[in-house]
Amino acid sequence: MRKFFILILLIVTIFIGCGNREDKEMVVGTDIVIEDITDFYYTKENINYDAYYVRYRFYVEDGKYMFFHETRERKGEYGPCTEDDTTMKGTFELSAPLWSKFTDLVRGGTVKKREETADAGGSGPWTFLYWKDDQSKYQQFSFDTYEKEKKFEEFCVSLVPTLNLTE
Repeated sequence: MRKFFILILLIVTIFIGCGNREDKEMVVGTDIVIEDITDFYYTKENINYDAYYVRYRFYVEDGKYMFFHETRERKGEYGPCTEDDTTMKGTFELSAPLWSKFTDLVRGGTVKKREETADAGGSGPWTFLYWKDDQSKYQQFSFDTYEKEKKFEEFCVSLVPTLNLTE
């Protein structure tokens, strides 16, 4: 009887452990190796008066570290902004030190299972991190502190003047 009870307890423990895998959070720099990061999106939007849309993207392409930025604005109007409202758009290659600064800012953040929601009215930011072998399950990123998120935004704004603008 005792062996049977231990066996049942073991089976229940295994199933409970497996059931929680979907809710798992992974830490960037610990569970996700920095060198495996392939893509990172940070998007904010305001659909109220003076509507805007801002996207920053850090990614690896052909072994190069890249930065992309897009701004859409509807001054004095309500949103949402469309591609026709694009006021600035550009891409440039990041140096290794700039890529390192980016990875320092996301290090310690958490990634969890992506949640698609239909909530209206939110302005973001919506942040997603992709890495080698992520299996399209875990991409929803959160900074580990609000201060790091603010520093990230400041860093992105500092990069915008160096863009090769296409608009």
